Amino acid sequence: MTKIQCLAIDDERLALEVMEAYIERIPFLHLAQLCAKPMQALEFLARNPIDLLFLDIEMPGLNGLEFLQAIKTPPLVILTTAYPQFAVDAFELNVVDYLLKPIPFSRFLTAVQKAQAQLSENQQRNQNLTETKPLDGNIFIKSGSKTVRVDVQEILFIEGKKDHVMLHTRQSQITTQLSLSSLMEKLSSDQFLRIHRSFIVALNKIESIERNRVMIDKKEIPIGEFYREDLFKRIS
Repeated sequence: MTKIQCLAIDDERLALEVMEAYIERIPFLHLAQLCAKPMQALEFLARNPIDLLFLDIEMPGLNGLEFLQAIKTPPLVILTTAYPQFAVDAFELNVVDYLLKPIPFSRFLTAVQKAQAQLSENQQRNQNLTETKPLDGNIFIKSGSKTVRVDVQEILFIEGKKDHVMLHTRQSQITTQLSLSSLMEKLSSDQFLRIHRSFIVALNKIESIERNRVMIDKKEIPIGEFYREDLFKRIS
């Protein structure tokens, strides 16, 4: 099993020693680096892939929350602090967990198990997306109890209903529980565009545009105000 690569940042040496000892006790963790200074950690992150970051909040120069906001694509983060008042701000940054010092090992273990589960879920999601990318112009869509192959070139538009999504082709309509966002990830952004919160259209199937709607196969499809500028950029 591939180990989770960890980085611990804390300006207190004793706190780093505790992190080091705890990480060594857990077989699926590997400590890549201990950092006493945030800038040192930024340099390390720029050169090394990290899965999980243990991050103190109260540090001189750059606190943990500012540090986290400075990272363009942060790894999973578990915050470690002696100050409970930062909890709300922390969870708004989508951290995995928030550990209050002194940290019991049992509480530390619970937090890293949550991180392990989230990493596993992310890897599975990425694998599924890779497996369902278009191949020779086809995508596979779960529809009821069946998985249906759909020729991408046959798709006219995709419509989001209240409790399902419908792919419209000239020959058929295919219902799926996938979200519009999930379907958009399967399709080429060069060929398809979301023009409304409930509609994705095939750009080469648009017959005309009039005011707040497009026409595709005699079907009027609304253009959402939020999506209008992007649509006209794409067709200009």
